[in-house]
Amino acid sequence: MSSGDSPTTQTQRSIAPDAAADAAGLHDVFVSYASQDASVANAIVAALERNGLKCWIAPRDVPPGTLYADVIIRAINGTKVLVLVLSEHSVSSPHVGKEIERASAKGRPIIALRTDAKPLTPALEYFLSESQWIDVGTGGPEAAESKLVEAVRRLIAHPSGTMPPAAAIVSGAKKRFNGPVVALIAVIAAALAYIVVDKVWRTKPASVAITEVVPASAAGAPPAFVPPPHSIAVLPFVNMSGDPKQDYFSDGLSEELLNSLTTIPDLHVAARTSSFFFKGKEVDLSEVAHKLNVGAVLEGSVRKDGEQVRITAQLINAVTGFHLWSQTYDRDLKSILKLQTEIATAVTKALQATLMADAAATIELGGTKNPRAFDAYLLGQNLDHSKIDKDALLAAIAAFDEAVRLDPGFAKAYASEALAETGFAEYYGVGVEIREHFQRARAAAERAVQLAPELGEAHSALADLLAHGYFDFKGALAEHERAVALSPNESGVLLRTSWFLSDIGRGEEAVSMARRGLSLDQLNWRAYRYFAIVLDDAHRYPEAIEAANRALSLNASDTRQTALRGLSLLHMGDAEAARKSCDTPQRDWEGHMCLAIAYDRLHRRSDAEAEVATMKADMGDAQAFQFAEVYAQWGDISKALDWIETAYRLKDPGMSSLKVDEFLAPLRAEIRFREIERKLNLPD
Repeated sequence: MSSGDSPTTQTQRSIAPDAAADAAGLHDVFVSYASQDASVANAIVAALERNGLKCWIAPRDVPPGTLYADVIIRAINGTKVLVLVLSEHSVSSPHVGKEIERASAKGRPIIALRTDAKPLTPALEYFLSESQWIDVGTGGPEAAESKLVEAVRRLIAHPSGTMPPAAAIVSGAKKRFNGPVVALIAVIAAALAYIVVDKVWRTKPASVAITEVVPASAAGAPPAFVPPPHSIAVLPFVNMSGDPKQDYFSDGLSEELLNSLTTIPDLHVAARTSSFFFKGKEVDLSEVAHKLNVGAVLEGSVRKDGEQVRITAQLINAVTGFHLWSQTYDRDLKSILKLQTEIATAVTKALQATLMADAAATIELGGTKNPRAFDAYLLGQNLDHSKIDKDALLAAIAAFDEAVRLDPGFAKAYASEALAETGFAEYYGVGVEIREHFQRARAAAERAVQLAPELGEAHSALADLLAHGYFDFKGALAEHERAVALSPNESGVLLRTSWFLSDIGRGEEAVSMARRGLSLDQLNWRAYRYFAIVLDDAHRYPEAIEAANRALSLNASDTRQTALRGLSLLHMGDAEAARKSCDTPQRDWEGHMCLAIAYDRLHRRSDAEAEVATMKADMGDAQAFQFAEVYAQWGDISKALDWIETAYRLKDPGMSSLKVDEFLAPLRAEIRFREIERKLNLPD
């Protein structure tokens, strides 16, 4: 390696050695198998090597102390033929799939010896669809040995695909197997041997005709899986540091890579919560891909040591199950932004998508080169995502605040802080602290936009703050539109915009945008909550209840969602069902409000009043808007109007939904209500 070589260059050479390195390690046959088939694989090696063919098989030929994956890739690069033990175990083995794909990518012929009738995956069906499937017959172990040896020698002699007639090939001298080999190879002799011809690559390896052709459809492949083109999910990278407390770093770095990919217009990227749904679960990549409806999965590992980090990433074709790309990076955290660009560029190239000309500038937009600031930011993100309570949100705010203290130019940290501050003011703030958190949110959001005018998340944070904290709905609309234009593939941006559009009465447009956001985050219970809200505002109550149920199936402990479902049931006129949905052991103000209305409709007025009393004791005037809803439904119009005026004076965030809230319908003809509507100046 020259002195100017970077760590990445060095790694690239170890993973993809040049022709000289290939030639140095050349052998005749690479044997691919699942660990459960080791005895059969070893029997194959014994048979081939007794006939003078040099084989490579793991773990026998893996030098001690080397990286297993690197050695296997070099061995495949240096082989002439790959022999696959095709069984129920290898069909479902990820590492076998990677080996087959690597061999195909290098134009190596593949001979597959099938030992059972396990149906093929779409991956193997794809590679076998134009191939010959050959019956070895029942000639016994000597015939099996002869045909396998002959097939390998033909492919070695004619690798380009130009094959002489079978009768013209004279196989080498046959040698008898020893006892154990005879017993093992007899299993293969009674099965099928398939010659896999890769029809995708420009240089096609040869096919071998031995006896009869079996149609590919006989394999009984499952129904076709056709995800959107250039679609990808980023799974949480594995924390290899040995310290579980470092999970926030590996998770956060995974999310940053995901966000980098969302900036590329040609890519359809599953959002963070859906991808992270599988963390710690025993699922295969095919299941992940089907649930997220993506064609590729990026996975990897992170090992952090101080300010040094080693990242291993690999991209898997989820349709075929095969390996598309892999790389290992050793970096100082100061260069983490450039690393995100490198990985995004490599992934985009592997997916054959188009990387925009200024991709690097866009991916690195709003980031930091300060390792400690980056670490604090990832900690804040982890706290914000992993827990839903007052203390976690305050801890996240503190972490973001530390990040911007360490790097005052860190726009992404300011944007995240603004969203967290706004969320706290809306859901947990009481009295004067509500305005204090909104003011801090505004300062952070405006600073983020100032630092990174092209950062969609910054505009989305400012839009959310302007609507809920300052009643600047026209300004919020402009910021939401700007955010969507800059980040059209970011689920959070789309969902926040959908809720705002719903509030200002653009219901069907809101539903459409919520669907877009949900399509990128199909396993995110919060995304279904947004969807349920905009469906409810659009008076599509059965669909709203269905969305709420889906959210609860993903997170049964979300008592806020049971309350929102109860509100939709109230709109449908089913007070008893609403009561059951909202009457949870622990409930917030939405649950109390739901029960206050439901009990009144069930003629349980004392219970209804008890719920209102609890709301006042817990939150005081901070729930002014909800008190207006309750009193409007109770028929006490004067009190309801008093509370609406109080909510306007206090800038209650609930006022943003004044235009579409059905619980306020009894007030709409009142002059005092119309005056409040006029003052709000909601967009048409």
